[in-house]
Amino acid sequence: MNPIRSALARALLSPKPRPPRARHYATSSTGGATQPESVAAEMVRYALGGARPGSSPDEAMRILEQGASNLQGGGEGCGEAVGMLMLAMSTLLYRSGRRQEAMEKLKATNQVAPAAFRVAAWEATMGLCMEAGQVINTSVSPDDLVDLSIKDDNIKWSDQGHLKCRVNAIKGLIALLNGETESAQLFFDGCKDLCAGVGNKQTENAVLSYCEYLHCVGDFPLATQMYERVLEALTMEDMSGNFLAACNMVPEEVSLGATCSYGQLLSHSGKFSEAEDYLTRALKKAEDQFGANHPKVGIVLTCVARMYKLKAKAEGSSSIMVQEVSKYLIPVLLALLSISRNYNGLVPLIFSFNDETIHGLYRKALEVLRAPAINSEGVSKQMDWRDIISLARGEYAELLLIQSNRKAEGERMKEWAEHAWRNSRLTLAQALEFSGPSKPTVVDTRIGRVM
Repeated sequence: MNPIRSALARALLSPKPRPPRARHYATSSTGGATQPESVAAEMVRYALGGARPGSSPDEAMRILEQGASNLQGGGEGCGEAVGMLMLAMSTLLYRSGRRQEAMEKLKATNQVAPAAFRVAAWEATMGLCMEAGQVINTSVSPDDLVDLSIKDDNIKWSDQGHLKCRVNAIKGLIALLNGETESAQLFFDGCKDLCAGVGNKQTENAVLSYCEYLHCVGDFPLATQMYERVLEALTMEDMSGNFLAACNMVPEEVSLGATCSYGQLLSHSGKFSEAEDYLTRALKKAEDQFGANHPKVGIVLTCVARMYKLKAKAEGSSSIMVQEVSKYLIPVLLALLSISRNYNGLVPLIFSFNDETIHGLYRKALEVLRAPAINSEGVSKQMDWRDIISLARGEYAELLLIQSNRKAEGERMKEWAEHAWRNSRLTLAQALEFSGPSKPTVVDTRIGRVM
């Protein structure tokens, strides 16, 4: 049977279609999922469920496009159903590496979808702009369609509050990137009470941004509490049932981001064993979601390398003895050292982790990030993952500079990193030097930026 017809048939013919939880998207008068919404939900699950690394997204895109075409202009629930399908299409384009096309699809969503979907489309658009390294003014506001959606009389007051929270959290994240910490505080002050209710109304993404703000300003106790809350909420989340998010703001990205950022916080707190655990989980999530050679794997590897480097510095040692290395991280480290051994389970192991191993992590991260050659021209031109590549190169350069036989190479690498660095909140020297909690470096895997 044609895949499109098959997806439609499964939703329409089932005597008791499985509606996603109403809190994710329902705006109908009954407060539950209408038949068009259930049909669209089935199609989204089918399309995005098959859009995994190595598979062609063409069939999935055809299913979503056909569904949107069939449902446009229908009755109750069709607007919400089209909104679900449009957001899913943008996510599919983003996962295929077609960021600009994803942004165009999000723009189109604003023209046809109701209320909450326009907020989700704006949130995802800002996420992609931040990932692309675009400079965004802190006065950025959703367009008139989104402003109207937040005041829509058809939306319950509680839902309006959560939509405003999502908008304020994105503005706060932008302010952080711009180095405007006081402005960020104002935005997050406007939503921190709702953030305390994490797990309701798709606030996990907003709460993660709030966590990173707390982390950046050095409020480690509250940041710890909020990271743990959002991670707990995400474990309870039916990620296949959340249709009010798109692109790098979907729950899977939030889960990866929260896991990696919490690992960084633990590292900054000197809890290196726990930090390794969470960063290892983040590495596995990144590989499972995107594939072993995706740039987001390189982002997490950079965080892993930074953790081990900070551990070595804290212990005043040029080498690290790692006990109880996780079963997942061991093969990664051994592959970097060109050692062929198999380990099963969590094994008690004394693993000699020296400078050369950390070199290997940075080399692998830069390779996966597709960093341009040191001697290549055009460093000032548009470059994906600029923050992370510059940070990784700067970290790697510091390791080379202490080796007399590689000092010249380290100097060239440091010069390149300094020239490429564009962060507004931190200088490269500040990002490389963690001397306390007042101004830590936080890597956000959602947008691939240094906070």
